[in-house]
Amino acid sequence: MKSTAFTLATVLAAPAAWAEDVSIALDWTLNTNHIGLVVAQENGYFDEARLDVEILPYSDSASTALLAAGAVDFAYMTALGFMSAKAGDAPITGLWVTMQREAGRLVYNSDHPEISSPKDLEGKTYAGFGSAWEDALISTMIENDGGNPHYDTVTLGTGAYEALATGAVDFTLEVATWEGVNSELLGRDQSYFLYQDYGVPEPQGGYIGTQTATLAENPELVDAFMEATRRGYDWAAQNPVAAAEILIAAGDFPNEDLVRGSMRVIDEGGYLTDGATPVGSIDEERLETMARFLFDSGVLRGADGEPLTWPGSVSDWIEQGWREE
Repeated sequence: MKSTAFTLATVLAAPAAWAEDVSIALDWTLNTNHIGLVVAQENGYFDEARLDVEILPYSDSASTALLAAGAVDFAYMTALGFMSAKAGDAPITGLWVTMQREAGRLVYNSDHPEISSPKDLEGKTYAGFGSAWEDALISTMIENDGGNPHYDTVTLGTGAYEALATGAVDFTLEVATWEGVNSELLGRDQSYFLYQDYGVPEPQGGYIGTQTATLAENPELVDAFMEATRRGYDWAAQNPVAAAEILIAAGDFPNEDLVRGSMRVIDEGGYLTDGATPVGSIDEERLETMARFLFDSGVLRGADGEPLTWPGSVSDWIEQGWREE
């Protein structure tokens, strides 16, 4: 696997004709996962790259679908969204991944008298979000802990967190760097199990990609955008407190302390860099391990609803260091 090699010198040497409109669709409402994009916008890195970047807010259409249809130039995608799209032969290529560690976890109320390990979730009620991935994940965790993966599911979406807090359900899934921080701010006493401790591969999260055709036909544009994006995330990783304030100023957050707390957790947990790992670097081995898990679990399905067959490799799903000389 080649390393990321977007170079500032290449970008600054670009002709003035590169000043063009660029769009990127977000996978969800603006949050700290997108911090590098906002920093690149507000610190002028996109301007220096001669790009007029429009960061499109989340809509009813998935960012992967918008990218595959050519409606946007780039997309910020969930790991599951990206892998599902690529498994279905979407004409997109992954260039970047934001979170070097898995931020998701299974959460329950600490005072629940019957839960101390995943096997105890048998027969309990799960507040879910409506994806096949959830059952594959939870069932794997229960089975690897020696339990029977039979539990009840109610699909509540973001209402899952309030339902858990009131005891209406027994467990749900959350993102440690956002919902987990929010629960702390609200004073909720909750405990959690990490997916990777119970047989689920640990993926990276938050992919940025472009159309495969764009990568082939306009590599200079992709290079310029990705270098500015890298600068944004790198600056945010080195200046998490200041980055939080930039995001707060750029967005509309009812609870600004949630943003500050989220960036604190991201910084302390090494989510953006994970030690020696450069920001944005995709680990092809981890990508393949998670993709294989999703294929084998029957999560990745075709338009006919049938499980897809493992392609043998996912090396052509991503491109890193494609400008390296």
